This record gives sequence, structure tokens and C-alpha cells, in this order.
Amino acid sequence: MMRQVQSKMGYRRFAMLMSVLIGAMLYVFFLQHVTEETYDVQLFQLADETIRASKTVEDPIRTELERQRAAEDVPQSYQFHEEIARNQSTVIESFFTYILDIKEPLPGEPETKVNTSETMLTALREQLRTLEAEQAELRLTDSMLLALLEQPEAVLQRVSGYLQEQVDTSLKEPVRETEVQDVQDAIEQRIRENNTVPAAIVQPAVMIGRAGIIPTETVDEELTAAQREQARLSVEPTRILQGQVLVQDGQVIDREVYRQLELAGLTDQQNSYVPRLGLLLFVLVLTVLLILAVSRTEKDERRKIDALFVTATVLLLTLIIMQLISTVEGEFDVTIAFLFPAALGGMIAVLLTDERIAVLITAVTAASAGLMLISSYAGMLQAYIVLYVLFGGLAGIYLVRPEDRGSRLLQKSLLVSAVNVLFVGFYLLVNQSQHGIMEVAYYIGAAFASGLLSGALAVGLLPLFESAFGILSTLRLVELSNPNHPLLRRILTETPGTYHHSVMVANLADAACEEIGANGLLARVGSYYHDIGKTIHPVFFIENQVNMRNPHDTIEPEKSRDIILAHSPDGAAVLKQYKMPQEIIDIAAQHHGTSLLKFFYFKAKEQDPDVNEKDYRYIGPKPQTKETAVISLADSVEAAVRSMKEPSPEKIRNLVNAIVEDKVKDGQLDDCDLTLHELKIVKRVFCETLNGIFHSRIEYPKD
Repeated sequence: MMRQVQSKMGYRRFAMLMSVLIGAMLYVFFLQHVTEETYDVQLFQLADETIRASKTVEDPIRTELERQRAAEDVPQSYQFHEEIARNQSTVIESFFTYILDIKEPLPGEPETKVNTSETMLTALREQLRTLEAEQAELRLTDSMLLALLEQPEAVLQRVSGYLQEQVDTSLKEPVRETEVQDVQDAIEQRIRENNTVPAAIVQPAVMIGRAGIIPTETVDEELTAAQREQARLSVEPTRILQGQVLVQDGQVIDREVYRQLELAGLTDQQNSYVPRLGLLLFVLVLTVLLILAVSRTEKDERRKIDALFVTATVLLLTLIIMQLISTVEGEFDVTIAFLFPAALGGMIAVLLTDERIAVLITAVTAASAGLMLISSYAGMLQAYIVLYVLFGGLAGIYLVRPEDRGSRLLQKSLLVSAVNVLFVGFYLLVNQSQHGIMEVAYYIGAAFASGLLSGALAVGLLPLFESAFGILSTLRLVELSNPNHPLLRRILTETPGTYHHSVMVANLADAACEEIGANGLLARVGSYYHDIGKTIHPVFFIENQVNMRNPHDTIEPEKSRDIILAHSPDGAAVLKQYKMPQEIIDIAAQHHGTSLLKFFYFKAKEQDPDVNEKDYRYIGPKPQTKETAVISLADSVEAAVRSMKEPSPEKIRNLVNAIVEDKVKDGQLDDCDLTLHELKIVKRVFCETLNGIFHSRIEYPKD
């Protein structure tokens, strides 16, 4: 089927088609896991089911409330003003100095000044206004001021010193606005209890002492604001966590619950296209990288198509299994995700293509697991499942060999199970969650079963892949190379010379194909079977003529022509009868292309100069693949060198060059994609291999 697709579409169109199909497939499977399920909920109604948040989102309202609360919890910062404390005793000293100045004129003042009570009060009031401007609130009545003016100078000085001392003592420690009243009451009590203050001026002394107590520690607004802002910023955003229960079944949906549902995007009124756009970009990049990687991994177009078919089909299979697990996951437990056959895709890819394609498939499978498996749980658990699938897949790739089959493949799957169990052990230890014995047993059991399930599915699905898509796996080629295969035994017993020739051709073709990046194993196996048609008339081929007369000497050239030319289509018919892979059948049918049977053509031409050259050419078709073309060249080269009497490196090189040049001129390589550079490599490998084979028979020149 793939060969028909290749011939009709060409690889580029086929790759574009597969890109669209793979991209669409990934998008469809991923879509429901990146778009939130919405619910038809109404305010103040009962919830029909328990609703969990499908993603982690920040709650801005709760975050702001928490930040405000944190800022309010920060106490105000205060600043102590030592200069204010020092200034208060100075104010008291100045007040009493004013009184003394008013009581007695200063030296140099006019003697005519009359210090009556009225003039003294007026002068003292003027001075008090100056002091009050300096924040000393001295609310003294006229009687209090007169009482002070009537006191002797010595008494006033003693009281002034005492009050300054009391104020200084009270203001040594910071005094806040809220503490002023208590400090004033304390200083008043001490003044009233002091016997050195005359009774006549106790009350004004109390008023002066209380006025001296003012706040010396004030709020530092700038520092307080900075500390509160820092406290706000230190509060982590409040989040609604993925998997968090927002409303229980039967719970009333109040305004706060409805707000959280809206915030999580779970109401029917919300339908964001952002996740869909993001998914589209993700799938686009993933698909392009995947197709480019497959294209660069394989050189041969036929193998590229095989790889694309395997990639698309294996991805589809793994996505279906993931979807099934995701569907039943909610009904059971998260441990069921570890039952996913992580190594399945890698195993099938190794058996059908090669390790490089298998690694690509495993990488995409792991990325898919992160989206599809346990998507309703926290992101860290999703990261673990991605690593689990990646490690399990890589274990399957590097433990399984392309030639593994049945029981051998199942044995390898036990090793994959061991790797899975080791990873689960790592997960349980790192996770730091408390797990019971039964829960641990479930995890280990699921991981172990995952490896076995991968192997069992690979064994069962491999024949379906080969038959449905016509993919010739390495395993199938290894089976066909077994000497006990009925057709190989037939060649060996009926045409031993042909068997030996086929083995020699296989060695040449295998080595050359490996050098140019073609399928060496296919070339080897195809070489084993390419001359199966000779078993119908074995003695008419020279390699099988041992101790006997050549039968062609007794028949007409036309009869010889028919027998020789028929071995290619006859071989293809035999291979079809045994249901051999199409690639092997094509090699048998195409390995001579439409080349000319020169010996019998010229023999017939001697009898009839008008003989038609076309009648002595193989019916073809010409080689369509690199492997068939290389086998065609190896077939001609091996037969020619075998007939060489005294082979030498120079003779072999000249013969190889001549045969290849003849094939090129005859147009036998026109339908395959062998380049001139690759032909140069093929010729070099042929010469090296033949020199090694005929080493003991080659006589090298002496120095």
C-alpha cells in the first residue's frame, strides 16, 4: 500500500499529508485536556456535582485582602527627637528668667520704669506668647502669674531648677502621644508631694511642669509606609490550586463560590480561545519538528515513508491508550496512569524502523502524557509522569534489539518493568508524601505491569503492522536470512552454485548499501533470494554446471534466451507463491532491469544479422530502489570477477569500473535515486570487498 502511495504522490506530498494527519490527530486528542470543562451553575442554587479547579489561577481579591492584612499588622515606626527633650527644660528656664526680669529692671534700663502688677502681667503675657510659639503651652491664669511674681528670687530659682530637673528626668525616655497624659500625671504628683515648692505657687508649678511634657517620639510616616509596602510585597499571591475542590455536591453556590468558579474559567459564560490557539501553535511546532526529524533521519524515500507510517500509527495507538486511561482515571486512582505501556511505541519503532525514529516517537509520547494523563492533578505530578514515560520508553528502545521476537521480546519487557519500578521508587521517595503499604504496592504493581503490557502488545501488534502496511521489519528480514528457510534450503540443495554466488553478492551489496546509507540488511536478504528463479532450470546456469556439458551448446540461442530471461519473472512468481515481502519480490524481478543478454544476442546475430536486440533484453522493470540497483551491480561484478583467471587489485578495479559504466550507459540505473557520489562509493566498496575475498589468489607485485 505504501509503495502505491509513494508512486502516486511522491514523498514530499506524502509528507505534507502525514503532517496534516498527525497534527490533526494530536490536536483532537489534546484539545479536551487543555480546554477547561465548564458547568451550568447559577447563584444560590445547589451544585449538582463536586467541581474541582482544572488549573492553578491567582485569586486577585484574596491576594489583595491578605496583603492589606499584612500591611495593617505592621506596627508604626517611631523616631525619637532628643532635641525636643533638651529644649523643654530650656523653655522652663526661660519662663522663670522672664519673671525675674520683670520683677527687677535689668542694669541700664531707665529707673523711671514703674513695675505695677498690671504692667508686669502685660509684659509677662507678651513673653508667654513667645514661649507658646515655641510649643510650651503655659496656660496660667492672672492669679497664678501674680503669685509667681510675688515670690522671692531665691524661691523662683529653686522652683525653676526643680521643675527643669523633673522635666529632664521624665523626658530621658521617649514619650509618645498616647503616653503624655500618664507622664504629666506622674510629674504633677511629684510636684505636689515636694515640700520645697511653696503652697502659693504649687498650682502654677504643676501647670508649668505639665506643660513641659510633650511627645518626644513621633510616628515616622516614611519608614512606616516602606515597611508596610515591604510586608505587602512579601505576601505570596493567593491561588486556587489545580485539583482544589471549589464546591461540593449539594453545596449552595454563594457569591464567593461563584466568583471562584468564574475565576477558574468553569462557568458556561466563559469561552476562551487562548488555550486553543496555544495548543494549535504547540501541535504545529511539534508536528513540523517530527516530520523534519524523520526526513533527516532516513535517507531513502521508501524508508522515510515507512517511518512516517509507523510514526503516525504508533502515535495514534498510544494516544488511544492514553485517552482510555484518562477516561477511567477519575473513577479509580492516580496510580492507574503508571499502568500506561510507556515502552510500547519505542519497542514497535525499533522493531519496524530504527532507534532514532523510536526516540522521536518516545519524546512525543512523553509530551503527550504530560497533557493527557493525570491532567486534573498538580503540575509536579504531571512532570513525574512525563519522566516516567520518557524513561520507560528509552528503556524499551535500548533494551530491545531489532531481531528480538516472541519470548525474547517478553523477556526484555521484564527488564523494562524493572526500570519502571525503579523510577516509581524514585518518585515515591522524592514526593515526600505519606504512602501506605497498599498504595506503594499499587504503584509498583502498575509500573511492573506497564513493562509487561508493552512487550505483550508489541508481540501481538507487530504482525499486524507488517501485514497491514507492508512494512518489512528488521525482525522479518532476520527471519528470512535463516538458512533453514524453505526457499534458501531449496536454493542450496537444487542450485548450490547459485547459492554460493548469492552469498557473495550479499556480502558485496550489504557492505555497499551500509556505506551509502541504504538498508544493508534488506540488500543482503534480497541477494539471498534474487536468483530463486534459477531453481526451475538449474543446469542452464553456468555456476551450477559441475562436471557436465553445457546444455546451451545443444539448443538454439532463442531457447537459451528464453530460459535465461525467464529466471527473473520466474523467481518473482516463486516468491509471491511463498508470500514473501514485496521488497524481496521486487529485487528478484528488477535485479537485471532491461539489460541485454549479450552472449546469446551475439550468438543469435551470427546466425541472423537481423535479430531484434529487444528480444534479448530482460523484461524489467529497471531497479527502482538503491538496494536493488546495488544488488544488480554486485550480481554482475561478482560473476565477472569469479570468471577472472588471475585477479589482481588493478584488474578488479578496472572490471568494476567497466561494469558500472556499462550499466550507467545502458540506462539501467535511470529509475533509482543513486547519485554519482554514491556510485563512486559503491565501486570503492566492491573493490575493497573483492580484494579481501580473493586475497589468497591475488599475486601482488614484488618490491
